[in-house]
Amino acid sequence: MKKNAFDYVWTDKKRSLFGLPLTFTRYYLTETKFITRTGFFNIDEDEIDLYKITDKKVKYPFFQRLFNCGTIIIYSRDADTPSKEVHCVKNVRKVSELIDKYLNIMRDKYGIRGRDMMSMHSHCDHDDDFDDTQYHDGDY
Repeated sequence: MKKNAFDYVWTDKKRSLFGLPLTFTRYYLTETKFITRTGFFNIDEDEIDLYKITDKKVKYPFFQRLFNCGTIIIYSRDADTPSKEVHCVKNVRKVSELIDKYLNIMRDKYGIRGRDMMSMHSHCDHDDDFDDTQYHDGDY
């Protein structure tokens, strides 16, 4: 029996001074989504479907590196979150590889590869009513 609505494959908090998790920002990775939850009294959640991620970048700022932390910048074709910074998380390289693993699983599930993502991305920029379920390879 599940205790959460999602089975999380990774979760962590945004780290602050000295790499300590003293903030109210929490990151969750499921097999299908990347979720950011912020706030204490009023909580906001932002979700990105993994198959919508187009690229990501890892940054190692000096003070984060001192505490084995780093920042991941995720670029997606999500309408309300075209880019997301996953600030100051521990073991950033392992987290990045974990995102890649589940991202590729979701792309395989939906039959999406790099060329498809670029054509879908450019099409979404021009058509606000674009529906992923109606997309067929090369068919607009």
